[in-house]
Amino acid sequence: MAHLRSRRRLGLAVPLVLSLTASLGFLPAGASAAPPAKPAVRAADTPSLAYVVNTRPDRRTIESVAKAIAAADGTVVIAYARIGVIVVHSANPDFSRAIRTVRGVQSAGATRTAPLTAAGATDEGPLQLMTRGQAARTTSAAAAADDSEPFEADQWNLRAIGADRAAKINPGSGRVTVAVIDNGVDDTHPDLAPNFSAAQSANCAGGKADTRAGAWRPYTSDDAHGTHVAGEIAAPRNGIGIAGVAPGVKVSGIKVSDPVNGLYYPESVVCAFVFAADHGVEITNNSYYVDPWLYNCMDDPDQRAIVDAVNRAQLYAQRKGTLNLASAGNSDHDLDSDAIVDESSPDDSTAVKRTVDPHECFDVPTQLPGVVTVSATGVQNLKSYYSSYGYGVVDIAAPGGDRLHQIPDTPSKNGRILSTVPDGKYGFLQGTSMASPHAAGVAALLKSHYPYATPDQLKALLRAEADDPGCPESYDQNGDGTQDAVCEGGKRFNGFYGFGIVNALDAVK
Repeated sequence: MAHLRSRRRLGLAVPLVLSLTASLGFLPAGASAAPPAKPAVRAADTPSLAYVVNTRPDRRTIESVAKAIAAADGTVVIAYARIGVIVVHSANPDFSRAIRTVRGVQSAGATRTAPLTAAGATDEGPLQLMTRGQAARTTSAAAAADDSEPFEADQWNLRAIGADRAAKINPGSGRVTVAVIDNGVDDTHPDLAPNFSAAQSANCAGGKADTRAGAWRPYTSDDAHGTHVAGEIAAPRNGIGIAGVAPGVKVSGIKVSDPVNGLYYPESVVCAFVFAADHGVEITNNSYYVDPWLYNCMDDPDQRAIVDAVNRAQLYAQRKGTLNLASAGNSDHDLDSDAIVDESSPDDSTAVKRTVDPHECFDVPTQLPGVVTVSATGVQNLKSYYSSYGYGVVDIAAPGGDRLHQIPDTPSKNGRILSTVPDGKYGFLQGTSMASPHAAGVAALLKSHYPYATPDQLKALLRAEADDPGCPESYDQNGDGTQDAVCEGGKRFNGFYGFGIVNALDAVK
């Protein structure tokens, strides 16, 4: 697809959408109307796998395919009729081959490589809890500042995008909700409870929404990722702890992590996008990649079905008025390069080293059409050392932290991002996982100011208010004389920052 790559270098935003649409648009509709082959004989203890079966989104087709699923010894977990995605469990090792021959099936494949009975989040490095000493120093510094939260002196990230000043103009509307699709949100945290929307929260692990009270909370206190993300977006200015980028908006939690291994499987993410859309969520934050494949290649029928299913769900959310943002990833990969070495997939069984073309093998949901892709920066407004990038792939950038090369002059001298973690605590994390919620917070401020803006209009506004520092003259972060990454493009648009670093203050003016 050399022609698509050359168009991306001219700054057109269309080619990825076209390439993905073209790839999905010619999925086989089924070779025959005959029923699937008789299930293969298997041992009684053959483990089950999960599958997505993608069909035309009409009642008759789905009913017909559901019968074929049963004939192939599959069990329907849930059918999302409006997007034509059916989540299935089956212990038949021949299930995929059999169901792909059924009329009306456009793609189908396994969503994991390990049995159901047996972490794909984009934070970089372990959680570092805030110590008592750090808290004391930060609180002391905050006491000297007016209208500052107790730990805000350590929040260099807010000042980097003008969010501290923006809050005095417009903290955001309580009519706007950002859903954190992640490993759960601890809504009992005192710095999250005031802005939490339980009515727009659920546990989608396994592909079917569980809305029982507290189902959206983390499985354990160690599952801090989603709670950290939620605080970055919407921790209120209530005199407790920290502040979020949009301290006046609502935040919800849609848990998608597997209870056994913590991975983010496709059927769970499909459920999350549909749930968010059907429950009036304006913005979703997606700080993860869909497991088990870091890149899903369109020439593999299973991976192709994963891309198809998740893309249908996120496009459905867009049509319902939801803007989706996603982190660019922490592999320092150039997503516009000719080839990327993936040594981590599949991550639920035995990884196999492979070389992929990121124009044919997609990071999901990061590279799906219409999704706002966010790279990470540090306190010096430089790309963070770990952040993936790519000309025509990255839309915008936002603070994600950099503990090695960009150290802030704050009480804790910590280049990571400080935010909420379970059990009423606070901690530092870094990653594109932390960048995406900053951008989501700015998007929420824009939605508060322009309540009738469509997802496409919000995306355009995000790009317009961003400040692009342009490609750095040198990106030799460790000083060894070698460029650590190559930034393509110019001042207005480039591979490191897309259209620029988000600016909360500009968003509310």
